[in-house]
Amino acid sequence: MGALPGHAGWRRSLRLRLALFLVAAAALGLLIHAWLTVWPIPALLQSLGLAAPEHWSLAALALTFALLLPIAWALASALLAPLMRLLRALESTVLSYRDGEFGSAIVGEAPGGLSELSSLMRLHSELGLALREQRRHLAQRELLLDTVVQNTPVALVLTDAQERIAYANIAARQLMDQGRSLAGRSLDEVLRDAPDDLRQAFAGAQDGLFSVMLDGQEERYHLSMRDFRLQGQPHRLRLLRRMTRELSRQEVASWKRVIRVISHELNNSLAPISSLAHSGAELARRGQHERVPGVFASIGDRARHLHEFLSGYARFAKLPAPVPARVDWRPFVETLGAHQRFRLVGELPAAPGQFDAAQMEQALINLLKNAHESGGAEEDVTLTVSAPREDWRIEVADRGPGMTETQLSQALLPFYSTKRSGTGLGLALAREIVEAHGGRIAMGNREGGGLWVAISWPRG
Repeated sequence: MGALPGHAGWRRSLRLRLALFLVAAAALGLLIHAWLTVWPIPALLQSLGLAAPEHWSLAALALTFALLLPIAWALASALLAPLMRLLRALESTVLSYRDGEFGSAIVGEAPGGLSELSSLMRLHSELGLALREQRRHLAQRELLLDTVVQNTPVALVLTDAQERIAYANIAARQLMDQGRSLAGRSLDEVLRDAPDDLRQAFAGAQDGLFSVMLDGQEERYHLSMRDFRLQGQPHRLRLLRRMTRELSRQEVASWKRVIRVISHELNNSLAPISSLAHSGAELARRGQHERVPGVFASIGDRARHLHEFLSGYARFAKLPAPVPARVDWRPFVETLGAHQRFRLVGELPAAPGQFDAAQMEQALINLLKNAHESGGAEEDVTLTVSAPREDWRIEVADRGPGMTETQLSQALLPFYSTKRSGTGLGLALAREIVEAHGGRIAMGNREGGGLWVAISWPRG
């Protein structure tokens, strides 16, 4: 148990003052009642010939209460005035805290010198100081985070449930609206004049890789999307990472890797051929001519294997310049269906296309073959032909497992393949053909599973 408070503590205690107030009110009530029923009011009434009230009559008690009430009210008001002043001050500071203003504080001693109120004021001051310190540290961290986010090269766009932009950093403003502010604007409004690939990437709900033309140069971006709740409301965060420089660096590494693979394959084939040729010459010198045809057959097998290996890379390297011509979509799609099965989605454009039919057919065959090898159902492989704005666009989609973020970021590298025995020539050749037509290739994961790959080029 704590020690009893001293004399000064008791004198400044609100509890003691309330106890004294109750004792004083009771004594005052008895005094008033005696004054009304004993002396001097009864003697005064008798001198006037009037009857005095009985000691404990209802009238005497009611009159006593009526006289005591205003006196008790005045005493209670005087006693509680310091507490009411403190409560009003506390209410004011709490309202300031609610509005985010933590600079308010109650200074000075407790009103009336009450010990209970002094303790409350001390605790309230400590709370205000703690809140101000936390707010200051939070503001510093927010400033640091905002500085980092604003100056990162990754474009960051945060939208709410109505697709209105809540936050966008400098890179996003430069990419989407020439540096103008995006906060509070609708995403559709900002993207109204944006390139088709950028609009379609933002319209999807999955990560993707796409290319856009900026200042006459092709820039490749990787788009990541994350959904979360902020202050109880759903928001979507989109991150656009410029991949052009990184992909260029990785392309150089890919070419070096291809050269090493070709060199390794040449060594693996030429060394046995050289050994077999030496063995054949030795057999001929010894006169064992019946074994020479077998040696020549082995040499032919190794040469045929080397030819098949190099032919794919040779076709890629010797791709001629496209010769665009008017192509009707219906016979072109029917011819394509004779090589690879697919399900046509939507109507074909009425206007004829302008492209090199043979090369574009080869590119689409490679994409359809990859879609069939993705592991999804054959009937889920689809092909869509559309003409948004000034471009032709053909999209191939499947319902396979899709790609991870790392695979998406590397998918357009030369000779990249997710298959263990793949050469990576299919997508590389398709990309080479589309870029020769002045177009771009984009890809991303589908909502619900699968991958889509789209090629687009100017109508010309």
